[in-house]
Parts: sequence; structure tokens; C-alpha cells
Amino acid sequence: MYLLALALIFLLELAVLVAGGWWGFTLDAGWAVRIAAGIGAPVLLAAAWGVFGAQKAAVPLPGPAKLAFQAAWFVTGGLLLLLAGRPVHGAALVGLWLLDRVVLALTAPAD
Repeated sequence: MYLLALALIFLLELAVLVAGGWWGFTLDAGWAVRIAAGIGAPVLLAAAWGVFGAQKAAVPLPGPAKLAFQAAWFVTGGLLLLLAGRPVHGAALVGLWLLDRVVLALTAPAD
């Protein structure tokens, strides 16, 4: 169960990047702005994840701070989907992340 939860969290991480691109490409703006936002948002999200959220983050955060960052990151993905006109998808993203966090906490192997 733990490995399935890890696989799901990885897919959800990718979904946040897709949400950033989706939001950017669906902006009500000129094509240059949509392209910049559609490419730039996922790049910025990925950079933030690599610096603070990843397992081997460049800036390791203590447990509670890392969880807070991850929560903010996934809620951002949900909000981007909401802004792109997909509120159900955004809520599902955040809800699945919450459920997955609970499963990971309950099934984590003992150290």
C-alpha cells in the first residue's frame, strides 16, 4: 500500500505541473502571454518543488515546514485548476493529496 501511495503522490506532483501549464495556456490574454505563462508556470512550480519540496531538496526543511510547503504547493495546483475553469479537478487534486498523505503516514515503514 505504501508503494502505491508513493506512486500516487508522484502522479499528483506531475498533475500540479500540468495544472500550471493548463492555467497559463487558458488565460484570456494574447498568445505571447499565454505561451509565457503556460511554460513559465510549470517551470516555476518545478523549481520551487526542487528547492523546497522534493525528497532531496536543495534547501531541506524541517518536517512541519516541509509539510506546510507541500500543502501550499498542492493547494496552488488546485487553485490554478479553479482559475482555469476546472474547480472539480482542482478539488480532486487537493482531496487526493490529503488522502494520500494520510495513507503515507499510516503505512510508512518503521525506521
